[in-house]
Amino acid sequence: METAPGSAPPSSAEALRLALAAPGLPDGPFGCPICLDLLKDPVTVPCGHNFCEGCLRALRQRPGPPDGSGAAGGAVRCPLCQEPVPAALRLRKNRALCEVLPLLAAAAASSPPSPAASSPMAPGAEKEEQEEEDAAGEEGAAVLCDVCPAGSRVAATRSCLVCLASFCEAHLEPHRRAPAFRAHRLVAPLRRLEEGLCPRHLQPLDGFCRAEQTCVCARCRAHEHRAHDVVPLERERELKEAQQAKFLSDVENELEELAVTIAQAKKMVELIKGAAAKERERVEKFFAEASKVLATFQKEVTGFIEDGERSMLGEAEADLRWKEERRAKLAQCKQNLENVPSTDTIYFLQEFQALKVAMEENVSPALSFQNELNFTRCTQAVCAVKDALAAACKNQWDHLQGKGIDGLSFQEMEEALSESRFPDKSNNPAYLESRDYFLKFAFIIDLDSDTADKFIQLFGTKGAKRVLCPIPYPESPTRFINCEQVLGVNLMNRGNYYWEVEIIDGWVSIGVIAEDFDPRGSYNHGRLGRNERSCCLQWNGENYVAWFGGFESVIQQPFFHTIGVFLEYSEKALTFYGVKDSKMTCLQQFKVSHFAKGQFDPFQNKINHQFASLFLCKLKPAFFLESVDAHLQIGPLKKDCVSVLKRRIKKNHQGSQKWKTR
Repeated sequence: METAPGSAPPSSAEALRLALAAPGLPDGPFGCPICLDLLKDPVTVPCGHNFCEGCLRALRQRPGPPDGSGAAGGAVRCPLCQEPVPAALRLRKNRALCEVLPLLAAAAASSPPSPAASSPMAPGAEKEEQEEEDAAGEEGAAVLCDVCPAGSRVAATRSCLVCLASFCEAHLEPHRRAPAFRAHRLVAPLRRLEEGLCPRHLQPLDGFCRAEQTCVCARCRAHEHRAHDVVPLERERELKEAQQAKFLSDVENELEELAVTIAQAKKMVELIKGAAAKERERVEKFFAEASKVLATFQKEVTGFIEDGERSMLGEAEADLRWKEERRAKLAQCKQNLENVPSTDTIYFLQEFQALKVAMEENVSPALSFQNELNFTRCTQAVCAVKDALAAACKNQWDHLQGKGIDGLSFQEMEEALSESRFPDKSNNPAYLESRDYFLKFAFIIDLDSDTADKFIQLFGTKGAKRVLCPIPYPESPTRFINCEQVLGVNLMNRGNYYWEVEIIDGWVSIGVIAEDFDPRGSYNHGRLGRNERSCCLQWNGENYVAWFGGFESVIQQPFFHTIGVFLEYSEKALTFYGVKDSKMTCLQQFKVSHFAKGQFDPFQNKINHQFASLFLCKLKPAFFLESVDAHLQIGPLKKDCVSVLKRRIKKNHQGSQKWKTR
């Protein structure tokens, strides 16, 4: 401290008074930067700044930002220079200042130290501080200063995105004066400063990436978002505010629509609950009645067993008593005869005659159950009832699983669909003849290697198998490139055609496709049956599924190794059969049908609208090997056709011979 030339040096008290008023800190070099009062129990941190011990302890107990720069009982930063104060630092009093400060008591009499700043946080201070924050939050008022002592915090004027703290006008002075804080970004007071940090780099968010529609920090812009369009937050907010009116209008419209649909959904929920409650009540009633029927049947069967036991047991016990009495009598007569003295002839003859009479008395009571115990048939009867009940339950459960829409019973739905999918069965010879009928239209198919996908291996012209390694087929404009499919070389455009395919292994689809197919179509659209230019019958390892135009229909039929395909071009009909032992089981028929109940089947409706257009083109047999183990073989029909011809010739010859004999 300098003095004017010629003036007397000031006294120690005057020097201390001048030191208190010296610039540099809000209240001079002996003031606490936290409470802005004279230091009380001063402690010095590693950066060299001094604080009241109580103020610094209170600051260390305050929660800090998520980057670890401050936490309860952990490390904090110096409010002046932002140097970290180690969490393990043991606060020790600055003894030099402790000796000097009492001399300042007189000079600082006009500015008595604040009780809150001169001692550690008093009991209840944290509660007072929380009450202040709650009051500020309830009023929606300004954010409180993070540096002010507990119990006397004032409203903050600015928040620092680097310090992650809010400061009042007095505690903001170092940021405005010291060069070390020039790079700190001051913004309007923010209530949740942690949300302004990048969760990855823990740096302030100061930009907006339009490519990913997210806020970014400087490190994000330099690395992950380097090639993206990043604009300042304020510019993006201006853009969003310009769009806000229209966006809010759309949201309002959506809210109104949701309100209407929610009301409808609530009605539907109530309707479903009411219907379910009524149905549950009726079902419980019928189950109770069924239980009564079973209980009555059980009681009757049990009574039948008891009556049979009672009647038969009486006869059996009477027969047992008679046999025991006869055995005892015979044994007694035998013993008497054996005990007759050899000299007593008369007694011997009498006992012998008595034994002979006992032997001749062999009239036992007749038993009514000599052949069978009648009540033992109850087991068979109850077992039959159990099996019938189990079968009925399973059958009805299957019906429930397949219940049609609009409350139609399963049986009604099944009848409607069967009539719509397979019309005029009585007039169609395809449903009346055996396999011999279809062999008249046998169609010899050869596979076209120019259409086979690279993952299909051909065995001659009759076999095809899916493989894992691609086969280097030559380029062809008709080759499938996205679907594991292959076509036949034969074209069909008039008359009737019949061929058979044997499914050896895996998932296989069998069908027809229009001549003008697109072999380069996508997988989802190019597969058989997923478009209007093809249809097929698929075996997926569990059941058969009919496909056309992206619509499917599951078929509940057992697996057949051999599938017969009958195409009636003039009738615009395609029928698939399961072939076994020369018997034909109809699996699915594709044919337009305007049966009234067909409207309940989306699959049949699709056929009604689109299937006829498939016959405007020439058709080809088509095969799709879906699974990696798929394998099929086209059945040879030449020998079967010859056999049929021979049988017909022989039959006609026998008929002519009989006619000649007559």
